[in-house]
Formats: sequence, C-alpha cells, structure tokens
Amino acid sequence: MKIYVGNLPYSTREDELESAFSAYGEVVSVTIVMDRDSGRSRGFAFVEMASDSEGQAAIAGLNDSEMDGRTLKVNEARPQPDRPPRREGGGGFRGDRGGGYRGDRGGGGRDSRRGGGGRDRRDDNRGGNW
Repeated sequence: MKIYVGNLPYSTREDELESAFSAYGEVVSVTIVMDRDSGRSRGFAFVEMASDSEGQAAIAGLNDSEMDGRTLKVNEARPQPDRPPRREGGGGFRGDRGGGYRGDRGGGGRDSRRGGGGRDRRDDNRGGNW
C-alpha cells in the first residue's frame, strides 16, 4: 500500500520516516519529494508498506501525530492522474528560426537586429501618422 505523508518538517530524512513507519510493519520504500531547483524537501513524502493491513495501521497510528513540531497528515496515496505526454524540446535555443510573424515580409532570423517580423512601423504605408 502506498501512503502519502504531508506536512513533513523540511529536515526529515528518509531513514527517520522509515523508522517511524516500521513500527507498524514492513516498509518497502520511502521517497521524500525534493524540489528540483533548490534540492530541498517539498514537505511531503510517499511510503510504501508491504501489506494493506500494515498500511492502514500506520495511517491510523501516525495521522495527526507530531514530528519536530509539525502535525503530520498521513493517508492512502491517490493514484497519479494521467497527464498528456511532454513535448520534446521546450524552449531554449531556437537555432536559425527567427521570431515573430514572418509571412512573406522577411524573417528576422537570428542575426537580424530587430528579431521580429522584419518590418518597422515607419515602413507601413497603410495610413497612420508615424
């Protein structure tokens, strides 16, 4: 059974969680979720217990208990929702492609000083007092 553990103190280590949950049965795995940028704990974890009965015992025993001054929220983990597949690439260097609307008016490739559609407002002959 997979268990969600929320409101964890940021200083909690996996071995500490394993020790707390092992009082209720066999702990299969412990994963503290870390922030990708800072490397710091995000304040929640997942603990997998060997059986449902051990998991239910751990939930009953540890939910609303205190750890380092914080009240833990412990319950059965919900399945992760399906997400659409990630797009490849995702920003960064765009190679030789320019920016902005290109149409048939020139590009604004990477060496262009304007970076956009290649037109200047002063070149617009459709009216307006530029």
